[in-house]
Amino acid sequence: MVERQQTSEDAVMTRIGQAVMLLHGGDREEARNRFGALWTELGTDGALLHRCTLAHYMADTQDDPGDELAWDLRALAAAEALRDTGGPGDASGQGDASRSRGAGQPGGGEEADGERAAEHRDLPAVRAFYPSLHLNLAADYLKLQRPDAARIHLRRARAAAVALADDGYGGGVRAAIERLELRLWKQ
Repeated sequence: MVERQQTSEDAVMTRIGQAVMLLHGGDREEARNRFGALWTELGTDGALLHRCTLAHYMADTQDDPGDELAWDLRALAAAEALRDTGGPGDASGQGDASRSRGAGQPGGGEEADGERAAEHRDLPAVRAFYPSLHLNLAADYLKLQRPDAARIHLRRARAAAVALADDGYGGGVRAAIERLELRLWKQ
């Protein structure tokens, strides 16, 4: 049973990865279509890591800044719901200040114990997403000419970036934070 669930979860991440490759290859419309179909399949009961990852990338396929913001808020809401399943010992460093009132946050406490345990193992992956999630929200708010909200999320992105490794991904996210910070302060 656990092996089947693991395989199923890997299949979802594979499908997300395939759509991400389409997105990065320049086919935003097809990526958006695939993400949309997968989002419908996942529904509100889908694994929180899948919902977070999917919404995070779905945001990048949006043409309208308001729609992009809505998807980024869904990603953050899923990340926070997953973090909350980790219990009081979770050391994500996000605290209550980063709580989102965004769309798509599933109700808490309804998961079976097995799902909680499965999601708990996803906490490190979500923790690594936080800097990028907040960076994207800061960029969204800047596009929507809401600089105060952009600054809040930029500060959260910088604070969360301490959890990133000193590798290509971590360096890339930190550089993107610095670039957005420069753009924001020039306004």
